[in-house]
Amino acid sequence: MPSPTRRRLQFAAWLALALSFSLSPAQAQTLRWASAGDPLTLDPYAQNETLTNTINGQIYEFLVTRDKQLKLVPQLATEWKQTGPQKWLLKLRPGVKFHDGRPLSADDVLFSIQRARQPSSQIAMYANAVGEPRKLADLTVEFSLPQVNPIFLQHLSTIYVMSRGWAEAHKATKTQDFANKEESYAAFHANGTGPFMLVSRAPDSKTVFKRNPNYWGQIEGNLQEVIYTPIKSEATRTAALISGEVDFVLDPAPRDLARLAQSSGLKIITGPENRIIFIGLDQARDELLSGSPKGKNPFKDVRVRRALYQAIDIETIKTRLMDGQAAPTGAVMPSPLGSFNDPALESRLSFDLAAAKKLLSEAGYASGFAFTLDCPNNRYVNDERICMTLASQWAKLGLKVKVNAQPKSLFFNKIEKLDTSAYLFGWGGAITDAESIFTSHFRNRGDKGVDKGIGEYNRGNFKDDELDALVAASSREPDEVKRQQLIKQALKRMAEQVHYIPLHRQYIPWAARSNVTVVHRPDNWLEWRWITVAPAPK
Repeated sequence: MPSPTRRRLQFAAWLALALSFSLSPAQAQTLRWASAGDPLTLDPYAQNETLTNTINGQIYEFLVTRDKQLKLVPQLATEWKQTGPQKWLLKLRPGVKFHDGRPLSADDVLFSIQRARQPSSQIAMYANAVGEPRKLADLTVEFSLPQVNPIFLQHLSTIYVMSRGWAEAHKATKTQDFANKEESYAAFHANGTGPFMLVSRAPDSKTVFKRNPNYWGQIEGNLQEVIYTPIKSEATRTAALISGEVDFVLDPAPRDLARLAQSSGLKIITGPENRIIFIGLDQARDELLSGSPKGKNPFKDVRVRRALYQAIDIETIKTRLMDGQAAPTGAVMPSPLGSFNDPALESRLSFDLAAAKKLLSEAGYASGFAFTLDCPNNRYVNDERICMTLASQWAKLGLKVKVNAQPKSLFFNKIEKLDTSAYLFGWGGAITDAESIFTSHFRNRGDKGVDKGIGEYNRGNFKDDELDALVAASSREPDEVKRQQLIKQALKRMAEQVHYIPLHRQYIPWAARSNVTVVHRPDNWLEWRWITVAPAPK
C-alpha cells in the first residue's frame, strides 16, 4: 500500500493533470475585446442599438434567431406554423432554464411581449407587430395578429425572452425609461437563457461574462470568459490590439486597416454591413432650435433639403474619409435587397453645387443660414468625421453648420426627445426587408398605446400622409407582387421629398489577433458561441 506521502504526491500529480485538461487552451479561453462605445443598458428592450443588442444577445435569446448566413432558425421555439392569415402557433423548447434556474414557459413569452410593448420600450413597434400571444399549454403559444404581417417571424427574431418570475422578484417588470435617465435593476443585472452569463458590470469601464454551464444548446467555440472594454480613442484601440491587451476590435479605424493587416499576428475580417447612414432633419417646428434666421425653419422646404443633398460630394467621403469602406446609395434602406437591387431606387441625386445654390436661392436662402448638426462620436464608422466633412461641404453653400458630437449615450437620449434640428443616424441589422426601416422611420409618428412604435425613429417628425399610407399598406399586404410595388412607390416618394438624406452603407472591418476565429455577419453581430481562441503563437 503506498505511503501517505506517496499518496499525496500521486494525488497532486493527478490534480495537476486534471487541471491541465480542464484549463487547456482548447477548452478554457478568455476573449478580451473592445469597441468605441459601451452597451447603453442591459435592459433588452430599453434601447435598440447594435452593440447593446449584440451583448444582450449573448445573455438573452429569441424564439426565432439567425444562423451564420442570417437565415431564420429555431431558438427558444422549436417549431411554428401559420394556422390562418392572422394566426401563428409556436412550440417552446422543453428543458430550457434561465440563468437563475427558473424554467422557461409560455408565461415568460407572454410577459416578454407585453413588457416589450410598454411606452419606454424601443422595440414596441416589433412587439405590436406580432399580435396578441395566448398560452395554450406550458410550452405552446398562439399569436393572434391584428392584421396580416408578411414578416412575422422576422419580427419575432427581434424580441428577447425574459423571465417573468425574475422580473417580478426584482421589480423589473417595467422597461427602463432610458430617455429620462431612469435607473432600474434590469439595466445593470441580467437573467436570460443564453450561452453566457453576466458576472460584473462597470458602465464605461468593463463588463465580464462567463460561459453558462447549463446551456441547453451547442456552443461551437471554446470561450469560457468574455471581457468587454470600451475604448473611445481609435489610436488607443489600435495600440491595444497590436500590444496584445485585447484580442479583438469590432470597429478599427479605416485609416489603420492597412497597418493592422501588415502587422505580425493580426488579421482583418471585412464585409458590407446591412446599415444605411443618413441625415435626418427637423421638419415640424416653425423655427429651428438653434441657428438662424429666427422665426423660420428652412428644412420644411423640400428645395432646401434637396440642396443639402446635392451639395454632398459623396465620392470624396467614400474614397478619402472612408478609405473605400462604404457603398454610396440613394435609397434609405439598410440592404440593397430591401430596394430589390433596383438601380433606379439606388441612384443618388447628383453632386451639383450650382444646382444646390440655385435651389437655396429659390427657397429664399441665397445668403445661407445656420444650424447645429448633432452627431455621435462613438457609434458609426467615422461618425464625427463624417459630420465635420458635411459641415465643410455645406459651407460652400454659405451654410454655417455647428457640429455637436457626443458619445452615443448622450446623443441617442437627445434625439429620442426630438431635441435636434439635424442629425446623423444609422439603421440596420439582420432584417433585409424594407419593413425593417419603413414603420420605424417612414411613418408619421404615432400616439402612445396601440400606435406606440409607429414612426418612433422619425426624429425629424415629418408628416407625409401619402408616404404613411403606402408604408402602412405594404406592412399588411400578403401578395408579394403587390407588396413590392407598394415598397417601390414608398421609396420613390421618400426620394422625391428628401425627408432623409442618404449617404452610404458602411462596410464593417473587424480586426483580431491571428489566433482568434470569428464569424463575420452582415448585421455586425459578434456571436460568442461561434468564437475560438487558439493558443497564441510563440
